[in-house]
Amino acid sequence: SSGINAEYGGLSTLIVGFDYDGSAHLFQTDPSGTYHEWKANAIGRSGKTVREFLEKHYTEEIAASDEACIKLTVRALLEVVQSGGKNIELAVMRKGQALEILDTKTVEKLVEETEKERDAEAEAKKKAAGKS
Repeated sequence: SSGINAEYGGLSTLIVGFDYDGSAHLFQTDPSGTYHEWKANAIGRSGKTVREFLEKHYTEEIAASDEACIKLTVRALLEVVQSGGKNIELAVMRKGQALEILDTKTVEKLVEETEKERDAEAEAKKKAAGKS
């Protein structure tokens, strides 16, 4: 995934891959040529909002689960995408496998499930706040 970073007038990229031992790595490069390793990151328009969401909600337990990791990604993107799944594209990289780009139907189903879970959590918080 890459995006034009207008702040620096160049190209920022996210590079993901695996070491020989199977450990995953995510790097961000910036126009000056520097790079940084991250556990989770986002670049481009609204990247800061998504990155802050990931910093707040990312855990090693989530990272260990394919499903939880994908759901966290969808939740983070829904912080900045207004029109649901049709404006979200997801690619998943797994050790020893080719990059998988999720089809639109799968993404829309994930968005729908994530929105339901988010709404249920909000409702539970509202009820809990009313009892205290």
